[in-house]
Parts: sequence; C-alpha cells; structure tokens
Amino acid sequence: MGKYEAFIDIRRQLHEIPELGFCEEKTQHYLLNYMQSLPQTFLEIKTWKTGIVVKVNGTDPTGLLGYRTDIDGLPIQEETGYEFASKHNGQMHACGHDFHMSIALGVLTHFANHQPKDDLLFIFQPAEEGPGGAKPMLESEILQEWRPTQMVALHIAPEHPVGTIATKEGLLFANTSELFINVHGKGGHAAYPHTANDMVVAAAHLITQLQTIVARNIDPLDSAVITIGKITGGTKQNIIAEKARIEGTIRTLSLPSMDKIKKRIEHVVAGIEEAFECKASIDYGANYCQVYNEEKLTREFINFSKQAGTVTVYECKEAMTGEDFGYFLDEIPGFMFWLGVDSPHGLHDAKIRPDEQAIEIAIDHLIAYFEYKQNQ
Repeated sequence: MGKYEAFIDIRRQLHEIPELGFCEEKTQHYLLNYMQSLPQTFLEIKTWKTGIVVKVNGTDPTGLLGYRTDIDGLPIQEETGYEFASKHNGQMHACGHDFHMSIALGVLTHFANHQPKDDLLFIFQPAEEGPGGAKPMLESEILQEWRPTQMVALHIAPEHPVGTIATKEGLLFANTSELFINVHGKGGHAAYPHTANDMVVAAAHLITQLQTIVARNIDPLDSAVITIGKITGGTKQNIIAEKARIEGTIRTLSLPSMDKIKKRIEHVVAGIEEAFECKASIDYGANYCQVYNEEKLTREFINFSKQAGTVTVYECKEAMTGEDFGYFLDEIPGFMFWLGVDSPHGLHDAKIRPDEQAIEIAIDHLIAYFEYKQNQ
C-alpha cells in the first residue's frame, strides 16, 4: 500500500459528488468532516460561502505560503464507466478538481501532523468553472486578514505522463471571457418567410462572421481563439425562429487583443441587427485574467523539482486554457504547474480517466517543496 493511498479513496468519494459553482454544499461538508478529523493543535478553519480556508500556524513564521485548490464540477453527463461514477445526474468532475482536492488534503494532513516553521494557508475555492470564485474570495475578509506572501496551485494535464510536471516562467494560461449573444426577430410559418424575420439565419450569419475576427484583426504573431460551443433557436421544424442564442468563449494571450476582439464582436453584432432588422444583446459572462507565473519563484520551483529527482520536469509552452487562479497571481507572486495524469481523453471530456498514481506523486512532491521553502 502506498504512503498516500488513502487519498485515492478520498478522490473517488469526491468524484461521486460533483457540484456546480457556489453549490458545493456536499463537497464542503465532506471536506470539513475530514479536516475536523485531523489534529487541531495548530489548525484554524474558516468557511467562505461554499469554500474553506485552513491556516496551519507555524513555529516561527516569517511568511504565509498559500496553496489553492478548486472544488467545483462541470455540467457534463459522465461516461467513464467508473464504479465510483458521479451520483449527480448531469454533473461530473471532468476537469480534475477531485484530484486537486485530494492532493490538497494529503499535503494538509502532513502539516497538520508535522508543524511547519512558516505559516501555511490552504484555500479550497468554489466556482472556478464559473461564475468565478477566485476574485470574490480574494476580496473576502478572511483573505484580507490571512494574506499569503506566495501562492501555488496545480492543474492535471491528461496529455503528460504520470511522474511528470510542466510549467514555465511568465504567461502560462490565457485571458478568457465567456460569450453569450441573443438575437430577437419575428417568428412565423415556414411557408411564409416574407412575413417573418428568421433568427436561425441571422445566428448562422453571425457565427460565420465571428470566425473572421481573429483571422483578420489579430496580429498573426499574437494568438486568440473565438469558439462557439452551443447554438439554440426555434421551437419546431416548420416554424420560423423568433429567437436564437449562441454561447461560446474568447481566449487571448494579451489583454489588448481581448479588448480588440470584444469591440469587433460589438461591431459585427450591430451589423447583424441592421442587416436582419432584429435586436441583439451581448453578455461576456465570467472573465478570467491570464495566469502569469512570477519568474523567480517559478525558476526556483523548476530547479528544486529537477534536483529532487522524483519527477520529470518539462518547461512547457503557454496554453489557451482559462483559470481564475490568475486573479491570485495578479495580486500575489506565485505560480501554477501542470501535473501529468496520462489520460487518452482530455479535460472537460465525459470519458476522462486520469491515472490515480499521480495523486501520491503530487502529494509527496508538494510536501517536499513546502518543507524546502521552510528553510529559505
């Protein structure tokens, strides 16, 4: 039996109860029950909405090292075939937050039993997948009082083998914005199109035009993506649709490109209103800033990881992935890294099956890193 094998069981139990952002009540209850089973001598536990913050008081603190895990699931119907598959219909831990939580609990357990020199802060953050828990949590009274001097987080990476981690200095993840556009015209009978104003046709033209924005407005040496992932419109095959809605996401590697894309979207939508004599509205939903790894701390972590010899370290390229951990790094120096979990199915896939061996590897490596930081 592995040293941290119990946390594989914890991951499986958490996998069964995924909950959407700010609805993680069962998850919070499970986490609190576990935390309260630990020695409480130098722990302080506080709740914030459906999240939790745990402070481990050190023997001779000179700083407060923060570690963040996300706790919410996704609105996806699971297709893994697991015996411990989600018990919540239409909800799944398809982004690895069950892994993230079990790893955080493993590291917390170690330091609840082995008091560190410096204070440690474990942040169990809700609503990473939306509408965004990091920013309001940072603004909470708890994190104003317990303000970390450094922040660390990880994210599972299905494309990397178990036993590997990957990160880089500087920009790691993109700026992101949700995108929701509604168009409203006039419905009618399919046999009399001249008496109606078809919003399925308007939405189709809009989607086509949106796909030209990056190609013809963003510097080819920069990078940006507009993806439309969902279209809804109409009620029946022989009724002209009065309304249609498109839902998507915007990803950019620079803030100026995000601003430019949004302005172009607004111009294109105004043109659709004029061309199709309809009304349209735009909602950018949740916006996440880039994940930018502080250079010195990231380089220190990379060098430590290489010297530790327990993992293989890759220096990766930036990705178009979105993560609201960027809000922490916008105010507090730190970094995020990828944890290899070797799954043929990727993030947000209903069939994703990360390799659970990665849990023990991550717990062991993070404990070693945090102990190393105590001596700096």
